[in-house]
This record gives sequence, C-alpha cells and structure tokens, in this order.
Amino acid sequence: MPTLHCPLDALAGEGLLPWLARIQRGIEKESLRIHHDGALAQTPHPASLGSALTHPCITTDFSEALLEFITAPHETPEATLAELTDIHRYTHQHIGDEILWSNSMPCPLGTDGDIPVARYGSSNIGTMKTVYRQGLANRYGKRMQTIAGIHYNFSLPEAFWPWYARHCAPTMGWQDLRDSRYLGLIRNFRRYSWLLLYLFGASPAICRTFLGKRPHKLQTMDGLALYAPWGTSLRMGDLGYQSNAQEALYVNYNDLRSYIHSLRTALATPHPEFTRLGIKVNGEYRQLRDTILQIENEFYSSIRPKRVAGREQTPSAALEQSGIEYVEVRCMDINPFLPLGIDADTARFLDLFLLGCLFWESPPSSREEALCMRENTRRTVYEGRHPLTRLLTLDGERGLREWGQELLDGLQSIAALMDMACGGHAYRNSLQQQLAKLADERLTPSAQVLSQLRTRRCSYFDFAMELSEQHARNFRQQALPEATLQQFRQWAASSIAEQQQIERTDNESFDDFLARYFSH
Repeated sequence: MPTLHCPLDALAGEGLLPWLARIQRGIEKESLRIHHDGALAQTPHPASLGSALTHPCITTDFSEALLEFITAPHETPEATLAELTDIHRYTHQHIGDEILWSNSMPCPLGTDGDIPVARYGSSNIGTMKTVYRQGLANRYGKRMQTIAGIHYNFSLPEAFWPWYARHCAPTMGWQDLRDSRYLGLIRNFRRYSWLLLYLFGASPAICRTFLGKRPHKLQTMDGLALYAPWGTSLRMGDLGYQSNAQEALYVNYNDLRSYIHSLRTALATPHPEFTRLGIKVNGEYRQLRDTILQIENEFYSSIRPKRVAGREQTPSAALEQSGIEYVEVRCMDINPFLPLGIDADTARFLDLFLLGCLFWESPPSSREEALCMRENTRRTVYEGRHPLTRLLTLDGERGLREWGQELLDGLQSIAALMDMACGGHAYRNSLQQQLAKLADERLTPSAQVLSQLRTRRCSYFDFAMELSEQHARNFRQQALPEATLQQFRQWAASSIAEQQQIERTDNESFDDFLARYFSH
C-alpha cells in the first residue's frame, strides 16, 4: 500500500478538514456538433454561442465543429456539474437542428477535407490558434484531432500551502512545497493512471469508418463495429491521440525547472519530418514552426501542471513566473450513458485519486519507469478487463487487479476524511463503486458499451446516435432560468465585442507577432 507523505490523521486534528472541504475542481468537456444523420456539422461556430476566442466557458478545440465547454472551479462536484449542465442546456437550445455526439470516438467523418479547422478571427492571437491547428492537421491528419474527452482540473486553495508547509515541511518555502507536491502528484498519477482507464474507460469500440485503411489489430463485431474484446479506452491507445514524433521525448517531472527545460528543448529541436513539411510556403503557414512541438499544448500527456497564463504568455513562462496553480487530468473518456459524460460519483473518485497521488510518497521518476508507464497504458487500453492482465514495475510484473485493489485500499482513509470534511458518506460510496468494478469487470463503462452492442446487435454508429439524440432531447426540454439565460446572452455579446476590440487594436504583422511570442 502506498506510504503517506505526511500523517493525515494527525493533520485532521490540526485543521486539515476545512481545507479538504475547499478543494477546487473544474471540468472541460469536448463534443462534436453533428446533424441528425450523424454527419459532422459544416456550419461555423454559432454566433449565438459567442466568440470562440474570448468566451469564458464555450469555445472550440481543433475543429470548428468540436465544441469545448469550460466550467469555473467550484468547491463541490455538484456545483461544477450544475454549471456544466447549464452550458449544455444553453448550447443545445442555440445550435438549431444540430446535436452533440455522445461518445469520445467520433462519428463518420468523411474525408479530411470535410473536417473544418477552427477559426478565431483575424487578430494575431486568433490567427496563431488557427495556424497551430492547421499544423496539427498537416502533422497528424485531422481525424485524430476530432477525438473528444473530459479534462478534470484540480487544486487545493492557495492558502492551504502555507498551512501545509508549517505542519509538514517547516524548513521549506510554501511555494516550493506546493510545486514539489503537485509534481509528486503528477508522477504518481502517471504511475497509476492505468487504474482510471480500467474504471472509467468507455471507448472499447469504434466506428468501422474511423480507421479507413489504417492497419489495426481490432476484431469485428458482426461487421458493425471494431472492438478490443477486453479493451477499455481505445482513445488513449495508439489508435487515438498519439504522436510518433513525441515517442522519444522524455519529459522530466522531478522538479519544475526540469519540466520546463524538457518542454523548451522540444520547442527548440527541429523534427526532420516537420522540416520537410515547411513552415511558411508560398506565403501561407503550414505550421507555426518545424520543431517537435509547435507550442507546449501540443505535448500529449495524461496530466499537466498548469497556471492560468495571459493571452500572449506561454504556459511555461506562466509556470516559471508563478509556479503550479492546478493540475489538468486529460485521460478521461466521455461516458456515453451519462448526459454530461461524467457524474458526481466519478468526480468524487477523481478527487480521492488525486489526493492520494498528492499525499502519497512519490519518488523521482526515470526514463526506464516512463517506458513502464507507457506499456502499462497500452496493456490496460487493449487488455485491461482481462482477469490475468499484468502490468510492469521497476521490480517486475504485478497483476492489474491486485495492484488496483492495493491502490483503492490506500484511498480508504482519505475517503473517510473527505466525508468528515464534507458531511455524509458520498466519498466512501464512490470508492465502494470502484471496488465493485475492480471485482467485476462487467460493471465498467467499457464492458457496458460492448454489452449494449452485442445485446442489441447494433452498429457503433446507431448506438452512439441513439444516446446523442436522447441527451439532446433532455437538454432541450430543460428550460434555463431567465437570469441564467440572460447571463449566457451577455457572455456571447461581450465575447464578440472583445474579439472585435482585439482585432481593431492589432498593429503588427503576424510574422512579427510570432517572433515576439516565441522570444518569451
């Protein structure tokens, strides 16, 4: 069982519980806009949703059709999900006859030419966002970029860290302790995130059209879907969001300076394939630059240290200046059975898991361990529900279920503390749900998806379309309170006005803007 960094039971008597009750969590959720026949929407980002460049909670990701909803951080899972519900209601009621795709793996997409790259207006910052996405399209193809997921943003209040430093590391500055513990959280998360793929993975099957002629090892289910019989989250495997150019990239999470240096090295190192592609050809940008990463956000990771950056500030500059503010979990599939793709019990377990990763001892990691982590992800993606699946450690192999049981047992005391802090038994109940899934793989979302496909003998497309239509009807039938409706209308109008103001005040060429941005 993992060892705690600091004795939590003793800290509970010193005032830990009020801090646990003030954990901040926010959600970012991606969804494709589609028509009722399943075709990807070709319409521009709806003006009724505001400016994708400046709106506080409704934007786009890679494609003009790939919406991204962003909640503010909240102190309870219920408040976070209530805001996400309002965003869904407003959006469904303002996208005409279109609906949102309910799954992580996308609908039939047509050709790459049928996938519209997101547009953010004529300003330099808006142009940069579009060129970056065009670079992704040229580097990896557009299909991979349409895969959707849920990001979970997690932090403890900033004022927690001076308190924690006094009790657990009195000789260490609280900012250094904060950065050290968040990086320790990230190292542990990368060691153990395979457990989240097992418990919450919901993409064991994909539409037959998604891969085209790309080689694969999936099986065919009655000619209706491609699937991995014991799979969990194909989205997180080599058929999903991956980059061959990043295969050899080792990012060091042992301290903040090393992490920033790792990313900046990738930003400065040309990649032969991307150099051949060219940067600006015949006056048009094909990518922002020809290095391994165009910008830091291109680094594909299951979790990131984050700090809210200024509009023209790089993420690493924000981290270097002010340290880590929160962590962003990026490995969660959309659960197609849930209207929001996530529910309060899932959020509560993520809180527990992240607190465990934070408070458990977290030794430095290495290149060798990073290879074990990558292999464990692969094994869980394709064979995670098989009762005999084994995972790698630096000391040899372990059974997935044995190791998972040990980790969940290690969360029992944290669940008890969270229930003491928040009242009730919700955290222990959430943990019990995950223990049941570990004991019986049929309870996992991935097993339930495959069960639906088998029982109903329907295609992946028909399965996902039915759920998409059902969720859309439910959200459209839920009227928003007038004050909430007016708030969304105000955000839409003010975001459009803000974008126009940015465009009016741009006074340098795009080339000069990029040179200045990358010089920071």
